[in-house]
Amino acid sequence: MSELRQNKFWKNIDTPTLVLYLVLVIIGWLSIYSAVYDENHRSIFDIERNYGKQLIWIVTAFFIGFMIIMIESKFYSVFSYGIYGVTLILLVAVLFFGKYVNGSRSWFEIGSFRLQPAEFAKFATALVIAKYISTTNKKLKDIRTISASLGILFLPMALILLQGDVGSAVSYVAFIFVLYREGLTGYVLVLGVLLGVIFILALLYPPFYIYLGITLVAIAMYIYLRKKKNSLTIIIIATVMSISMVAGFDYTFNHILKTHHRDRLNNLVGKEVDLKGAGYNVNQSKIAIGSGGVTGKGYLNGTQTKYDFVPEQSTDFIFCTVGEEFGFAGSVVLIGLFTALLLRIIFLAERQRSAFSRIYAYGVASILFIHLTINIGMTIGLVPVIGIPLPFVSYGGSSLWSFTILLFILIKLDSNRQNIIR
Repeated sequence: MSELRQNKFWKNIDTPTLVLYLVLVIIGWLSIYSAVYDENHRSIFDIERNYGKQLIWIVTAFFIGFMIIMIESKFYSVFSYGIYGVTLILLVAVLFFGKYVNGSRSWFEIGSFRLQPAEFAKFATALVIAKYISTTNKKLKDIRTISASLGILFLPMALILLQGDVGSAVSYVAFIFVLYREGLTGYVLVLGVLLGVIFILALLYPPFYIYLGITLVAIAMYIYLRKKKNSLTIIIIATVMSISMVAGFDYTFNHILKTHHRDRLNNLVGKEVDLKGAGYNVNQSKIAIGSGGVTGKGYLNGTQTKYDFVPEQSTDFIFCTVGEEFGFAGSVVLIGLFTALLLRIIFLAERQRSAFSRIYAYGVASILFIHLTINIGMTIGLVPVIGIPLPFVSYGGSSLWSFTILLFILIKLDSNRQNIIR
């Protein structure tokens, strides 16, 4: 009887998602081996090197994934607020007891072991968002529900910003897609695009010229819409908000962002060109990817990779290793695997009977999507360098563990999709 129940249990595990996860993890391990390859340490199992350490993280991640699947599905719903609370405590604790790494105080260090709470806060936030929205039994239309949902997101985001980890904080923007799926008005996405446009303009031009431009656009809109009811009120509100945004961005850029963040943004928009300073990483990354051509130079044959021209190549810039050694074709295959995983997760989301499971699944897809987009965007110079790892591929125990937990909770919830989880 127990054997029959065990067979049924494994039958419900979504095999395509599991296979895609394993393939991406293996690609990551092999890429890390290539990125830090040393003739004097040829064994891929050498635990003195990053690829040997990554193997340890992989084995432990598999064990964590197995334990998640063995736990009852209701656990993740019942204890979601508790898990969220623990991660918030860790985010506060790291501000006082954490170690500075790359300009941010976001790591606990015990001997040679490091743990980054910000990575684990992502799946905890996804659980709480799913729990809150599914138990309110409302679409995100009323201001109270929207405010509470945004509060759940902004609390860990603010604590991570206090640590100086802009990259991890930015990844929480992904949850806007989850809220939109659950009924948040599309005007929020339009506002997000507007914020992006204003931010870029604020980087390129002095505030006075942007204020003048906003005023001229407002006048033109009023002339065009003056016969419509409440048009003047709406235009005034939009104008005041836009001017406030510009002022806020200008203050944030000049007084809150650190010097290296400002330098990277200025390099991104072309205001400064410092190929030996803030723009060095991206420039070398683009050289590495471009030199790979269509089919690449071959595994372990990347010259940019082999001679350490690209800093942080096994972590934030791991994608340029794939681009150099396997070329455009290899890059397309890797992006295709991620795309397949994202589409599969969305498919899993839509087949859930439980609102909690569906919302959590969209949280998983959103987090993976924003990490994929920003990380690859960094390596090809489309977005600023803000230190976001490529899921399952970049070196790092905290990153691999957190993404494994994030995905395997979904796999577990999906295996129990016939039941309503509250």
